[in-house]
Amino acid sequence: MEYITIVDEAGKILGTEEKIKCHQGKGILHSAFLIMLFNEKDEVILAKRSQGKMLWPDFWDGTVASHYDLETAREERVKQRVFYETGLVCRQIDDLFQFRYQAEFKNVGSENEICDVFAARDIRSDQLNHNDLEISEYKCLGISELTEKIAANSLKITPWFVIAFRRYLQIGEESSPCLKT
Repeated sequence: MEYITIVDEAGKILGTEEKIKCHQGKGILHSAFLIMLFNEKDEVILAKRSQGKMLWPDFWDGTVASHYDLETAREERVKQRVFYETGLVCRQIDDLFQFRYQAEFKNVGSENEICDVFAARDIRSDQLNHNDLEISEYKCLGISELTEKIAANSLKITPWFVIAFRRYLQIGEESSPCLKT
């Protein structure tokens, strides 16, 4: 049984709860993170969620998405999860921003999260080794192409990644070091 960190609207830690309980019904507010990896061509590396996922199976997502726990420090948990899902060791992961959202998936359950977003660059796509429990395949898309696909709704993409990517683009427009085109 996996436990994740539950929080209040301000992000203050309230304790832990079973992961499955946090995703039932409208969901219990919890902390989460998303890591967007960019390859050597500065393309976003999208990961297709495995068919075994309870929520949004076979949907494209940012490269790594997961939850915090109370046993592991925030930065260590992020790096552990990158390794667990992709087989990569990332030494430099930049903390970009945070957002709050709630999204329901059919009649199955919900995500109800305060989500931290991180990025790592210059990832060699040929070194990716996905964990089949989490990811079924990868796809690399440039910023413009991904923006067009999201606007056209031509890929099944998780709702949190759409929010994160749009916010990433806004930040890039405000401070160019975060966004290369």
